[in-house]
Amino acid sequence: MRLFGAPATPAARPTDAERIRSILTAAHSMNVVTDGLRSEVRHLDGSDPMGRLHLHPAEPGGESEHRPAIRLEFTDVAPTPVRDRVRARVTVLGRLLTPYTDLADDSGVNSTCMEFDRAILETSEGRWHVGLEELDSACPDPLAPYEAGMLTHLLDDHHDLVTLLLRLVQPLPTSTVLRALPVAMDRYGITLRLEERRGHRDVRLPFPSPLDDVEQAGTQIQALFSTARRNSHRNTLPA
Repeated sequence: MRLFGAPATPAARPTDAERIRSILTAAHSMNVVTDGLRSEVRHLDGSDPMGRLHLHPAEPGGESEHRPAIRLEFTDVAPTPVRDRVRARVTVLGRLLTPYTDLADDSGVNSTCMEFDRAILETSEGRWHVGLEELDSACPDPLAPYEAGMLTHLLDDHHDLVTLLLRLVQPLPTSTVLRALPVAMDRYGITLRLEERRGHRDVRLPFPSPLDDVEQAGTQIQALFSTARRNSHRNTLPA
């Protein structure tokens, strides 16, 4: 587990387990597949479903093979209108130890006990499996519940600042870039999606240091803007 407050590097980014926990924390809904039936559970906002899922390690001896399999599916969608808005998919696999109940019940009474098999993270970069111990010890990103609002605010009300951040991209973007949009933000930095005539690419702009909580976001974002403004004085804008 990466401890909050550790030094950042340009390559610093959440671990696979942290990414999964962050996606679950910010999830609006999930699909549940069990006994061959698929159902959608909505209204997860502000309530990490892991809080109502009691995950247990697999029992030895294969005794769980007779229990019904369960599959929880989450889709991480960019809050901004970028191309290819699906950023990641998370699948949690296991077997039911108790009958499935609605995890979105606001009473907090309903919960599901699940024998955990594995969690799978899928992105455009690949596919990774995460075990129970790693998932259990990971912390959600402190920006996860606020990321969507922060990115849409940046794009809708401060689009000129998004353009300013292009001055931090190395190598500098060329005229093939049609537009740049913020596509993600985590405790380590902001990711811009550069949409070109043919395809797109993502670039990460690291904060000076990782965030410990959302209250530090304003200072770190302003630091990126300040650096970009200094770069602009050297006439580094692409033609």
